[in-house]
Amino acid sequence: MPEPQPVEVVRPGPVTPAGGPSPVRLKPGLEAADQIFKYAVMACAIGILALLVLIVYELWIGSALSWHAFGFKFFTSSEWDPVNEQFGAMPFIYGTLVSSLVALLIAVPLAIGVAVFIVEMCPRRLRAPLAFFTELLAAIPSVIYGLWAIFVLVPILRTYVEPFLSRTLGWSGFFEGPMYGLGMLAAGIILAIMILPIISSITREVLRVVPQHQREAALALGATRWEMIRIGVLRNARAGIAGAIILGLGRALGETMAVTMVIGNRPEIAKSLFAPGYTMASVLANEFSEATGNTYLAALIEIGLALFLVTIVVNALARVLVWSVTRGLPRGAHA
Repeated sequence: MPEPQPVEVVRPGPVTPAGGPSPVRLKPGLEAADQIFKYAVMACAIGILALLVLIVYELWIGSALSWHAFGFKFFTSSEWDPVNEQFGAMPFIYGTLVSSLVALLIAVPLAIGVAVFIVEMCPRRLRAPLAFFTELLAAIPSVIYGLWAIFVLVPILRTYVEPFLSRTLGWSGFFEGPMYGLGMLAAGIILAIMILPIISSITREVLRVVPQHQREAALALGATRWEMIRIGVLRNARAGIAGAIILGLGRALGETMAVTMVIGNRPEIAKSLFAPGYTMASVLANEFSEATGNTYLAALIEIGLALFLVTIVVNALARVLVWSVTRGLPRGAHA
């Protein structure tokens, strides 16, 4: 039986007068492996940035023909006529903004309410299951949401919701016209369901890092639970909550399949939420495969470039707002 070889133990060197340990040289093989690991992870980081730059470059090159043909007028024109090669993105911008705004109006109160309940009021044994089922909504594929909307949501809207809104709020102009169930309202509702777990999850993390002494101080001064949550928690977390909302907006802006299945896909600008519309993402999904002319293809790529840049800016702004609240604090910290 061979004798075991002695194991070399590397110990820290003696402490220098400056107070730090003296450097210990690694073996040549270990030093080479360390350098390889360093450059490998650096290449991964640079690769991500290079991929982002490459995507922007390809979109810019692909949309050059549209830029030269229409200029900035492309984003202010409402005409979309592939036969005569006249293209304007305003109906798609309008549809994207309106459907996302409707989604935020519905999802934000629900998401914040769920987050506040789980963090501040929910019994401890129910917090994990409730949080799990809320986040489970984010794992459902977009096409499943679309199918559910077609077979469940649209008939409910057409039969019950839209007639009620037309009778009660039709005077506003936002709820009038033919009631097919498909349109901006259906798209906004399905988007609200899809962005709710994102806003709720980030809001919970932001609420958890609010120092516990803020709550205790409010209660010690005689505040009710609602006053404590409003003054001691929500006020201190408002920047992070705003970031969560903007992240949800970023998801809503880029959502494609579910919206395409229920929005109606008609390039028009209408005040009523019952009217069909089009979004920047859905027009790419519907028409990219049938774009035959070079100008037609370049116009679609330009829409994709605009959507890509807007999404990057929105998500970056949201990350900054969330970081402004959670920086320097451990996950789930209360103090």
